[in-house]
Amino acid sequence: MAIGNIYFIATIAVIGGGLFGFDISSGPDGPPFNNSPSCSGPTPSVQGGITAAMPAGSWLGSLASGYLTDIFGRKRAIQIGAVIWLIGSTIICASQNIGMLIAGRIINGFCVGICSAQVPVYISELAPPSKRGRLVGAQQWAITWGIMILFYISFGTSYLDGPAAFRVPWGLQMVPAVILLVGLLFLPESPRWLARQDRWEEANAVLVLVHGKGDPNSPFVHKEMSEIREMVEFERHNSDVTYLELFKPNMINRTHIGIFVQIWSQLTGMNVMMYYINYVFLMAGLTGNTNLVASSIQYVINVCMTIPALLFVDRWGRRPTLLVGAALMMTWMFANAGLLASYGHDVPGGVNHQAAASWSVSGPASKAVIACTYLFVASYAPTWGPVSWIYPPELYPLRVRGKAVALATSANWAFNFALGYFVPPAFENIQWEAYIIFGIFNFSMFVHVFFMFPETAGKTLEEVKQIFEDPNGIKYVGTPAWQTHVSTSRILAEEHGQIDFEKGEGLRGSTEKRTGQDVVHEESPTR
Repeated sequence: MAIGNIYFIATIAVIGGGLFGFDISSGPDGPPFNNSPSCSGPTPSVQGGITAAMPAGSWLGSLASGYLTDIFGRKRAIQIGAVIWLIGSTIICASQNIGMLIAGRIINGFCVGICSAQVPVYISELAPPSKRGRLVGAQQWAITWGIMILFYISFGTSYLDGPAAFRVPWGLQMVPAVILLVGLLFLPESPRWLARQDRWEEANAVLVLVHGKGDPNSPFVHKEMSEIREMVEFERHNSDVTYLELFKPNMINRTHIGIFVQIWSQLTGMNVMMYYINYVFLMAGLTGNTNLVASSIQYVINVCMTIPALLFVDRWGRRPTLLVGAALMMTWMFANAGLLASYGHDVPGGVNHQAAASWSVSGPASKAVIACTYLFVASYAPTWGPVSWIYPPELYPLRVRGKAVALATSANWAFNFALGYFVPPAFENIQWEAYIIFGIFNFSMFVHVFFMFPETAGKTLEEVKQIFEDPNGIKYVGTPAWQTHVSTSRILAEEHGQIDFEKGEGLRGSTEKRTGQDVVHEESPTR
């Protein structure tokens, strides 16, 4: 018997996101975990190559996931990813040279690409609309936990002698994949995927289990089944979906929004902090265990500051969250650039012979750089971190959702790969100017979100489709983004059966008129 508690379902599913976090923190022996002269660490270009191997595999995995999820289902695709992770982690744990390490990271990346694309789809298709944001956003929280947990494990094992210092954490990466693989056996499949396969009884059973709490007469379940059936029948005439369809005039706007929310998430500069925070703090004068402790604080901040988004993102809405996040991150990036330019100086050969740490700042300015770095993480964690995973699955109609989210996620990994490879040489060659580049990116994404990203919070996935197809809106765009709003109160009433869908009546005798912008309440005539 499948488990129907949506919070339990999300807890198991987002372990797929946690695998990405584990991968970020799984570093080889040497800096920053020790300062042994026998292991000075790789050169900036080699370090960039090792780091970029994982997102390279993730790019391939995310694209392949579009086919896997359409054929095998959302749940099975994630399980396939878990098996691939076990294979990759085995190779990494047994690595004898950099070649084996890179090969294992590419394989692990393939898994991360599958899971990062399909876990949000799986949860979004199971979650009630009023809870969808927090449940899909839990993937980002799992990523932050994965980063922090393996960082502290790696810190602890760095005191071990010999290869065990890095092979132990690499081996422990397999534990969450086993939990994910086994846990998914007890979870239901996406009802929307089942409906596309004409497995209507199973789809209805899942909705009754998850949304109806076992009540087959739940009004909200009947409404959802009706909307899903209508959507599937409408799309039946064009059931064969290719990636090219995502670039047709009626889909290109949604496709570009989904792709860019993932691209901008990378261009915020957050992964600079995740992958290479030790270089940043080394430039600020922190070395050895002091560097490690300071680096670990940002991981704790990342975990803690993601919680507000999980609690409130469905009330805040997606647009305000993204706009506030972009403005704050822009501020901290420009502040760091100004501090480093005004109070820092060039260090030939790099601080402690680390070429990527080619700029140094000391005194009160170094403390300000560290503070701005923490504030940047605290700004990203409740905004772009979770919303970049929440938003894409909400944008697309059922027929193309699997491949569309896969394509959007592949853009994330393409830019993750580029930045992973670019940042160490950037720190070495253009130094503090790298912060200027990311500050400009944050300004650009603020403008882009304001004019092009519509609000999706508080709407069913079928209602979001109406925003983009609003006949009174802009051709091929739909309702202008700045005219869309959150509609949480209405959807909560629907989920709790406080609206009679067949009669179109609410608790107080009001009827509802839905538009692409929001819901307008009108008093019904006296009977």
